Amino acid sequence: MPKDQPDINLSPKVSDEVRKTTCYMCACRCGINVHLKDGKVAYIEGNRDHPVNQGVLCAKGSAGIMQVNAPSRLRKPLKRVGDRGSGEFQEIEWDEALQIATDWLAPIRKDDPSKLAFFTGRDQSQSFTSFFAQNFGTPNYAAHGGFCSVNMAAAGIYTMGGAFWEFGQPDWDHTKLFMLFGVAEDHDSNPIKMGIGKIKARGARVIGVNPIRTGYNAVADDWVGITPGTDGLFILSMVHCLMKAGKIDVNYLAQYTNAPCLVNGDEKSPEFGLLLRDDNGKELVMDRATGKLTPFDQKGVKPDLAATYRHGGFSHRTVMQHMAERYLSDDYAPEAVADRVGISAKRIRTLAAEIARVAFDEAFELDHEWTDFRGETHKTMQGRPVSFHSMRGISAHANGFQTCRALHVLQILLGSVEVPGGFRFKPPYPKPATAHPKPHCNTTPDCPLDGPHLGFVHGPDDLALKDDGTPARIDKAFTWENPMSAHGLMHMVISNAHAGDPYKIDTLFMYMANMSWNSSMNTRGVIDMLTDKDENGDYVIPRIIYSDAYSSEMVAYADLILPDTTYLERHDCISLLDRPICEADAAADAIRWPVIEPDRDVRGFQSVLCDLGAKLGLPGFTNEDGSQKYADYADYIVNHERKPGIGPLAGFRGNGDQVGRGDVNPDQLDRYIENGGFFVEHIPEGANYYKPWNAAYQDWAVGMGLYDSPQPYLFSLYVEPMRRFQLAAEGHGRRQPPDHLRDRIKATMDPLPIWYDPAPDNKVDDFPITALTQRPMAMYHSWGSQNAWLRQLHGHNPLYLPTRLMREKNLADGDWARVTSPHGEITVPVLEMAALNENTVWTWNAIGKRKGAWALDENAPEATRGFLLNHLIHELLPPKGDGLRWANSDPITGQAAWFDLKVRLEKADAPAESQPAMTPIKSPVGKGPKQLSWKVGK
Repeated sequence: MPKDQPDINLSPKVSDEVRKTTCYMCACRCGINVHLKDGKVAYIEGNRDHPVNQGVLCAKGSAGIMQVNAPSRLRKPLKRVGDRGSGEFQEIEWDEALQIATDWLAPIRKDDPSKLAFFTGRDQSQSFTSFFAQNFGTPNYAAHGGFCSVNMAAAGIYTMGGAFWEFGQPDWDHTKLFMLFGVAEDHDSNPIKMGIGKIKARGARVIGVNPIRTGYNAVADDWVGITPGTDGLFILSMVHCLMKAGKIDVNYLAQYTNAPCLVNGDEKSPEFGLLLRDDNGKELVMDRATGKLTPFDQKGVKPDLAATYRHGGFSHRTVMQHMAERYLSDDYAPEAVADRVGISAKRIRTLAAEIARVAFDEAFELDHEWTDFRGETHKTMQGRPVSFHSMRGISAHANGFQTCRALHVLQILLGSVEVPGGFRFKPPYPKPATAHPKPHCNTTPDCPLDGPHLGFVHGPDDLALKDDGTPARIDKAFTWENPMSAHGLMHMVISNAHAGDPYKIDTLFMYMANMSWNSSMNTRGVIDMLTDKDENGDYVIPRIIYSDAYSSEMVAYADLILPDTTYLERHDCISLLDRPICEADAAADAIRWPVIEPDRDVRGFQSVLCDLGAKLGLPGFTNEDGSQKYADYADYIVNHERKPGIGPLAGFRGNGDQVGRGDVNPDQLDRYIENGGFFVEHIPEGANYYKPWNAAYQDWAVGMGLYDSPQPYLFSLYVEPMRRFQLAAEGHGRRQPPDHLRDRIKATMDPLPIWYDPAPDNKVDDFPITALTQRPMAMYHSWGSQNAWLRQLHGHNPLYLPTRLMREKNLADGDWARVTSPHGEITVPVLEMAALNENTVWTWNAIGKRKGAWALDENAPEATRGFLLNHLIHELLPPKGDGLRWANSDPITGQAAWFDLKVRLEKADAPAESQPAMTPIKSPVGKGPKQLSWKVGK
């Protein structure tokens, strides 16, 4: 080596030990290797053996080291001693904190469990938190899905037994055309990035449909800058083109969907519009071979898509005929929809033709023999190499449920679901809606609830209504206002509790739900509701318990704080009972475990619930002698059984050699840790496609404990439960909707996908522009922008404007604009963006922070130049003049419709900081240091 060449160690030892666990910086749940020096985190990298990310790790994942060093971490239980919002707290011991919570909750449970409203945010332990709420006996439980993506999940499950993202994925190995709708880059980012790289290397095309061209849409071969809220109309126009050209898979439709099922055509019948069924409840089809009516699942039956059954003077036609009648209408022709969707008729036809060309002209077969549920053996598997993916961009609209259904119908018509090259389910899906529980709401003092809170309704009889017809739940989920609200309505809890509508509550108990800032519509209004007092000087919402790991905006408005750990200091269970990490070819689950010990007096929230459940004497948390059943969450993960042989984790059961079903294994967590924090069980070859109808898959799924017996079913192009609600609105049945909702139910709850304007009352002249938010790839939770590394990527957020609006409003980069909605006003900095729908503005979500929160300095850019669009949104629509206040949500599921926000904007003088500038709140952890630095190891 030359004398002047420095001697550099090119492979320094970065750690004394590597511990493998699961990331929590977004919902990917990637595997990570956490490098430790002297017991502290020194470095985080991807786990190459992990099924989700195969070693790939994004900026968020690497920055997890900063989460456990964040100055904003809560340090000890807190009891409020000043007014709500003052930030005045007293540190207390855990014994006192748990006793306070018990003293508040025990009388509620003894008298009326519904007085507790227990709602959680983006946690990944909802099967456990719901277990606590069910044992407590309150009907008032849900997680954040009603605010985020219930339209996507519910529409998929009602239509085909699964949905995108956690429920399924494209066949990355075989797809040749990948089309994304409304997908931002925060969800499932590493697997999608890996998948797009894989298919582009093969020459496959990527088409992005999104008003905003960032992230995945920026690397798409073709970008479709659609008008927000019109995706359903665009999709159904492509359906029109495909059906008119005969580019649909008629064999697939006849064999695996309810397209050939017959619909009752007797207009005078109380079952008009329902499917014809036999005495066993099985859907009836006409067999092409015999010309006879027969149950759909009989061996050898060849259902006839074009059949008509004449009986009793009435003609009963197939679902397929109803679809043809609707979608071949000129109302869906590209020329009729082009102006509304912002895409030319020629381009719509070109996109439809390209989808058809790839699906049919580039079709292929895999040489895999398989047997279907009718007992028919197929020598090959038909491939349709077109796949779709979608997320909340098309979901968070008032027409989101029907739009999501339309997208599922499109891929089913192509025959591209659960086939090679198409969309594939991840275990435990596929599961039809009928395999899921129905919602339960019957409360009994001092007793558990009568069943699971959330589920899938199949008609008015399943609604969560009291005997007098009023809502049984505080969020009004599963009522005539939003009958199919499978995830609840977290965003309506505070406003309903404040209004005492449908009733008053005593205690609001929330976990990781930043409701006083970015996790609510109507931020200012929610803050006022949390602090409002009645004529006696008492808080309208009497008690608030909150758990968080960090000093978020919500902390100041709680009465009791139960400080959570960070994700590297806790046990977690990414379970097949909840939101697992499965791939299309395998069942998989994972754990988190304390790779480091907390240096503060904090406890994992789920372990706290084990203690609290025992102190309250809840049946699921106590033994017969009254002693505590689970010492902590780790004990629950190992020893709890949802039913015999089925526990939170599917791997290493019994003696460690049983999978899916098996006895409790006291060493189960150790086995997971030895295996890198995860477990994988691959689906046998030949069983990994056609899962809803493949006998081999059904048998494998039963053996894994995904269900107790084979559950083959038909895809529901026609969703019969929706027709049952229409029938009620037409006057049939014992349960009747209120008169003011009849027309809306008849119009929106169509069993075939429709499109309607999500904001028909918008005065276009007053508020002509759509305003959207999306999360950046570098941040997912609101906690991202207190992360010392991630702040350098997104320290503040501008409002992005298209070139047309920048010129029209005489704006330049760095200027400020006043943005007004029917609800509020903000003044914010702007930047030009050419790759943006010309009538849309947008910004990154959750970058803006309240002064005083997150241990940030009051002059931090997040608090002075960062902002929220939430100040412009309201959970209720503007008054219509009918004396009613209508929810700003999808009328079918209740999902928050925050992408329907309409605004106007004008140039404004530059203020000192973004407006509105709320007064600072006091943080119980104070401010962080000017410089955050430390040395790990010697």
